[in-house]
Amino acid sequence: MLYALGRYQADAGAELVYSVVEGDLRRLLVEYGPPRATTPAYPFHHLVSDGVWEVRTERGVGSPGTGVRELRAGRAAGRLAPELRAALRREPSLLGRMARVLLDLNFPSSLHQDLCDAVGLELEAVEAGGPAVSGRRQRDRRMRELVLVAYEYRCAFCGYDGMIDTSSVGLEAAHVRWWAFDGPDDVDNGLCLCSLHHKLFDKGVLGVGDGHRILVSQRFVGRSQAARAQVTALAGRPLLGPQPGIHPIAAAHRSWHTCQVFRGSSRAADAG
Repeated sequence: MLYALGRYQADAGAELVYSVVEGDLRRLLVEYGPPRATTPAYPFHHLVSDGVWEVRTERGVGSPGTGVRELRAGRAAGRLAPELRAALRREPSLLGRMARVLLDLNFPSSLHQDLCDAVGLELEAVEAGGPAVSGRRQRDRRMRELVLVAYEYRCAFCGYDGMIDTSSVGLEAAHVRWWAFDGPDDVDNGLCLCSLHHKLFDKGVLGVGDGHRILVSQRFVGRSQAARAQVTALAGRPLLGPQPGIHPIAAAHRSWHTCQVFRGSSRAADAG
């Protein structure tokens, strides 16, 4: 859906021919989709049932199903449903608000800009201000400070603790179970991580295993000395912190991240 909104923003009148966009959709699913394998045909077909998308083939309106061959053979093309296109023409800011809701409900904030870049969405105007959506769960703004204090202002993976003047820089509070998936704003669902390791944690390169030891995905490849030192060498190391008296990551949140985010099997610790 984010891809469709990005393409609509670029050319409101264009249809997305499945065989043309299939490669883009596949790359997005590999990088940002669920751990289980999903073909690009699945969302292309099933968005129709949500009432926001329509598919046409050479035979007329209607999707031929989730079969890749059928979508290709029928020259299937999709675009936003007529009612939604009309609403976007009446109220252009609706596109940005829709995109923000989709991002907030499905992805951690550290991936939002990367996703927007990947699908071609320009949301700067929305970021500058817009009406709040009533009834949505609100984040606890205190969480960042509580987590950074708990981990004594250092990255739990690498120990980075940089400051500029009297302020920490490059340190972030990461949700273990993503806020978008009902992860609470609690310290036992948080980690203080540097910007690099926060991104890698949210991408499933890094995780936290039994005994609060760091997991590194076997699927990660980094041949440089820097990649080895900053990522692969972390495999099997214990987390740094939290300080005594503060609850570590709850087992349920660790399990969620391992099952839903961490990619593949973990690397063995480097015996050297």
